[in-house]
Amino acid sequence: MKVLQFTIPVAHDKSVITDQVELPYHYPHLHRHKEAQLTWVQKGEGTLIAGNNMHAYTAGEIYYIGPNLPHLFKSNPDYFKSEDHRPVKALTVFFNPDGILSSMFELPELRPVKQFLNQHTQGFKIPVANCDAIAAIMMQVREASGSKKLLHFLELMQGMVAVEGKPEALSTHGNLPSMAENEGIRIGNIYNYIMQNYNGAITLDDVARAACMTSESFCRYFKKHTGHTFVSFLNEVRVNEACKRLTSHKFENVSEIAFKCGFKSITNFNRVFKSVTGNSPREYLDNYLNNINNLSQTA
Repeated sequence: MKVLQFTIPVAHDKSVITDQVELPYHYPHLHRHKEAQLTWVQKGEGTLIAGNNMHAYTAGEIYYIGPNLPHLFKSNPDYFKSEDHRPVKALTVFFNPDGILSSMFELPELRPVKQFLNQHTQGFKIPVANCDAIAAIMMQVREASGSKKLLHFLELMQGMVAVEGKPEALSTHGNLPSMAENEGIRIGNIYNYIMQNYNGAITLDDVARAACMTSESFCRYFKKHTGHTFVSFLNEVRVNEACKRLTSHKFENVSEIAFKCGFKSITNFNRVFKSVTGNSPREYLDNYLNNINNLSQTA
């Protein structure tokens, strides 16, 4: 897995690019590009890595990824099994606010939009209450052509600015040093190794060896480039997977989930889970079910 400087194909007759994909799994490499993107996950579940943070994603959610923010939509392991024929499906709108659209964003009427984008370079998740409206406009952008495409894009920008509340950033790595490509490749390989082995007895020495570094050098390097210690990142990976299992409707008990996610005791699992999420596993599940119930009542 590499941090690739990805080039979005640019059509000479379009300033806004849409990409509708339906594949066995999402693009499997950590990458970045100069364009901002708005991605609506129509089918599929997995983990979004954005900068130095990770988030469980599922169908129906929409994410804004700022320009040059390293990111990866990593499909759940089931999607990589040959016997699993569930496709992932996503619609993405790409645009470069500092490229061909830059003069448009300098217009007085669009300065609030530009300010909003500048404030959210680390990305954010569209609130659930706004997803249907934003998704509908994204479809209009995809289906339109000529000046109508641009008009719907402006409507999309206004819809983003009008989202409820103050969106929480996907990544908190804004103060971390930028990564050269070779450093990004190494970090990507480390992420991949941890995410493939989180449910076992993975150690600092194991990961350092996989990165071809001493344990001491690895600790300094990983903290510098991610803002995490190895243990804090591993805990977040494990808790992120536990959150997905808690809300998967497979009715696994908490102890079973804890051990499947690499925790050796339920006491340690409960402590780490609360330190990462701010809630106990039971509180997290109750909040999730309450949110689902509230959404069904307002639908």
